[in-house]
Order: sequence, then structure tokens, then C-alpha cells
Amino acid sequence: MNVKQFVKLHREEWKELEQLVTALGKRRNTITGANITLFHRLYQKAAQNLSYSQTYFPTDEVTHYLNGLVSKSHNLMYKDQVSSFKQIRYFFSTKFIGLLLEQWKFVLFALILFTIGALGSFLSVMNDPLHLYAILPADMAQSVNPEQLGSHDGAVDSSLMSASIMTNNIKVAILAFAGGITFGLLTVYLMVYNGILIGALAALFWHHGKSYDFWAYIVPHGMIELTAIFIAGGAGLLMGYKLFVPGQYSRGYQLKLQAKRSVQLLLGTIPLFVIAGVIEGFITPAAISLELKYIVASLTVIGLILYVVIGRLRLMKTTKGFDS
Repeated sequence: MNVKQFVKLHREEWKELEQLVTALGKRRNTITGANITLFHRLYQKAAQNLSYSQTYFPTDEVTHYLNGLVSKSHNLMYKDQVSSFKQIRYFFSTKFIGLLLEQWKFVLFALILFTIGALGSFLSVMNDPLHLYAILPADMAQSVNPEQLGSHDGAVDSSLMSASIMTNNIKVAILAFAGGITFGLLTVYLMVYNGILIGALAALFWHHGKSYDFWAYIVPHGMIELTAIFIAGGAGLLMGYKLFVPGQYSRGYQLKLQAKRSVQLLLGTIPLFVIAGVIEGFITPAAISLELKYIVASLTVIGLILYVVIGRLRLMKTTKGFDS
């Protein structure tokens, strides 16, 4: 059975379940014994369809659609039993990871775009340091002094530089997501440009023999912060790609579907930015050894890996619950 046959065979049942979920969620007087029985039957069938679709059509739109339909049905079934706190915890601990694993190719592409920009500007400034003033914004180029980085009297400047980069990255993350509406073109530009800024700064500090010091002030909060930016960029690229290549669906439908999914990806980055901000405020400017700053950066990477691994295990457990 191909995907078109699969959709044609079950489309009416999915539509009926979607209408029932909407009705039961809005109007309590529609909750009758017959409706509850019908809801359970359609929900179980949709969960089975989701399992089949994940096996045979893992990257097709129908799998994403069924995943959303089953999730909405599951939430409706347990919404009176689940507190808002638990719903939030479920989103950040499980659902967000599921979305991230589904769309990892777009996140990876955002990383690649950033890397291309960073390498290009790094090589350019290494070739001629004066290129720095053509690449960086004037205020940033004039405020950066590699000789002050790490010195006691320059500690505040170092912190302000990191804060400036973090603020810029948060704005980039929001704009990168919103850039999806431009068919992803703005998102591509922002990923490359943000990489250009980092690459140019890295080359400047390399010229002054301060590369080790520079990264010690960047990576403690930067590992989490850049991860969040790549996720936001991936969200924008996802929306842009689906608008550019809508497949068998209309662009209006794709915009509605992908915008919701992309917003969820963006929301999932909020805790990452909060953690990065705390680290930037207390660890980055702290009078501790550079080695300790690198240890903090390593711990953030380990934390990110564990977050994804544990989230994936939770997701697998939830999926098994659907199948049963």
C-alpha cells in the first residue's frame, strides 16, 4: 500500500475524529456515551494508523498529521486528569524532543549555513585584519579590544561583549523563525550572517594570540545559546521549505500546519535561552580560570545530550502507550 492509498482508505475516519475532538473540547453537552465510545474507537484506530505510518512513511506529511491528531486526542482524553504544570512538563520533556527529532535535518542545515558564514569571515579576516571593519557593525568593531579580554580592568568589557552577542543571538532566533514566511530566504541570510559575525571575531582574537581566551568567554553560554538559534533557524527553514515545496497540499494548509509546528520548536528554545542567560550573567564574567569555563561548557554539552536522549526515551514510552 502506498501513501496515497493509505490516506484514501482512512481519511474519513481521521476527519471524523478531528471533528469529534473539536466538538468534545468546546461543548460539554456533546459528551454522551455514544460519542465517548466512538471517540475511543477512532482514537485507537488513529494510533494504529500512526504506528503504521511511522514505519512505512516516516518522512511523509501524513505521519506528522497523524502525530498531531493522536496527540490532540490523547490530551483531550486526559485533560481533566492532567494539570497545566504537567502539560508544560510533557511539552518540554517529551513533545519538544519529538519535534526536534522529526525536523533534525532542518536544524542541521541551519548549523551548516552558520558554519559556512563563520568559515568565510574567519578566512577573510585572517587574510586581511582590516576586513573586520567591513564585516562587523561599526559599534561592535570599535568596542572590541582583544588585549583587555581576561584582564581585571577589562572584565566588564568582556561581559558586555558576551551580553551583546547573546542579545543579538536572541533577536536572530526570533527573526530566523519568522523568516520562514519569506520562503526561508531571510532565515538563510540570518544564519549565514550570524556565523559571519562570530567568525570575524574569532579571527581577530586569533591574530592577537587570544583565541583560547576568546572561546573561554563564549562557549560556556554559547553552546546552549547557539543550539537554540539553530533550532529556531531550523523552524524557519522548515516553514520556508514547506511553503516552497507544498507537495500535495496547498500553501495555505502548509502555512497553517508548519507555522504551528515551528512555533512549538521556537517555544522549546525558551528554557535554553534562560539557562544560557544565567550562565552568561554569572559564569562568563566570573573571576575563575579559563579551564573552569571550558569545563562549564563541556557540562552544558553533556546536559544537552542527556536532555535529548532522555526525551527520546520518554517519547518511545509514550508511543508504545499509544500502540497498546
